[in-house]
Amino acid sequence: MAPSDPTPHGPRSPIDLAYPFTGRWLVQNSPADRVPSHGTRRFATSFAIDFVPVDDGGRSGAITGRTLVRPEPAHAFVGFGRAVSAPVTGTVVAMHDGEDDHDAFRGLPSLWYALTQPRRVAAGWSALAGNHVMISPAPGVVVAVCHLRRGSVAAARGARVIAGEQVGECGNSGNSTEPHVHVQAMDGTDPSSATALPITFGGRLPAGGAVVTGASG
Repeated sequence: MAPSDPTPHGPRSPIDLAYPFTGRWLVQNSPADRVPSHGTRRFATSFAIDFVPVDDGGRSGAITGRTLVRPEPAHAFVGFGRAVSAPVTGTVVAMHDGEDDHDAFRGLPSLWYALTQPRRVAAGWSALAGNHVMISPAPGVVVAVCHLRRGSVAAARGARVIAGEQVGECGNSGNSTEPHVHVQAMDGTDPSSATALPITFGGRLPAGGAVVTGASG
């Protein structure tokens, strides 16, 4: 596992989570490979990790001629709408729904999408996270699950959720090139000022390129 960031209070022990899904998911942008995992420490994302739903062959969506030259509808991907569950037991301290699930961008369209990322960063957390849920399992710990499908967020602020309980569906809202789920932990609800916290899943941290399976998958 990658070492934790030094903080004003010293390194923190990892927050251990359950995979927030069932079925097969491809790991991307893992802090097991580098910190910061997404190439930036902004918005408390140093230890964030991405999971892309895939089929039995490890593919998130069919590769066609359109893939290389045009955006693709999000619903064409195998995991769009797949159930997403709470990775930890706790209280919902924030949630957001209503952001559109935009087209997916692979091949050449992904280069254009990368060029427009500064605009989303300037727009702030919600423009990056899209539809999301934040769960606090303990004081000073907040776990965010992001890029959920519009209209799928099933957890109300103040509600208590149990690890494994469905809180939404995999979508393509926010800063997302194809349907996936982004998970991060931090010490507050405001990502612009919070400190990132390291995470593990069942005591381990999968590396990028690994395919992991949820407990009931």
